[in-house]
Amino acid sequence: MQQTQQTTAPVQNSFWAGFHDGVPIGLGYLSVSVTFGMMAVTGGLPVWAAVAISMTNVTSAGQFAGLSLIFGGGTLFETALTQFVINLRYALMSLSLSQKLERRVGLIDRMLFSFMMTDEVFAVASGQKGEVGKRYLFGVMIAPYCGWALGTLCGASGFLPPSVRSALSIAIYGMFIAIVVPVAKQSRAVLGVVALAVALSCAMHWVPVLNTVSSGFSIILCTVLAAGLGALAAPVPDEPS
Repeated sequence: MQQTQQTTAPVQNSFWAGFHDGVPIGLGYLSVSVTFGMMAVTGGLPVWAAVAISMTNVTSAGQFAGLSLIFGGGTLFETALTQFVINLRYALMSLSLSQKLERRVGLIDRMLFSFMMTDEVFAVASGQKGEVGKRYLFGVMIAPYCGWALGTLCGASGFLPPSVRSALSIAIYGMFIAIVVPVAKQSRAVLGVVALAVALSCAMHWVPVLNTVSSGFSIILCTVLAAGLGALAAPVPDEPS
């Protein structure tokens, strides 16, 4: 009887391999978080508060939305609900990535990984062929985390010259465009959701009565409505088992 030999990909558990994969992400985060630091200080937050927000949140969209709510006089409930809606995807990413972790990875390590989870870190880690260990994940996450905090400090403290800070002030828009446009070009459904979200956002800003809704609830309504209608109009088909 001929036996078939099943080969499995080796576990990726090298810290330096993870650090090598995380450095480009960290450099990108550094440039974007400079903008957050500048906006936070310009709005009246002290430098230490801006850095503390970045070190305890690690979420670009959530932090920028949070600044809008803080400076706009939003309530704690609006802030909490906005952060929940915007950052809910990280919970799904963490659950998905947990299926690739070595069984030896403990609960405390998994909690740390979920805290430092970002879109780019998830993409790099989940793209590994085999299982991933905790040393690799710590290597991937340490550069983005440090880059995000260091960029915030540079932007908030005025360490960079005005010309550089002015150039980096549009980095956040470039990052969002770089994330959304390639996916929207490949999928009509995503393009439709993006267009619907833009239309809803414009309506919440210009249409009478709707423009009286606070910025926090505007973000929530636009996000939930656009995503919900997109899911109904173009559901993702189940993969054959």
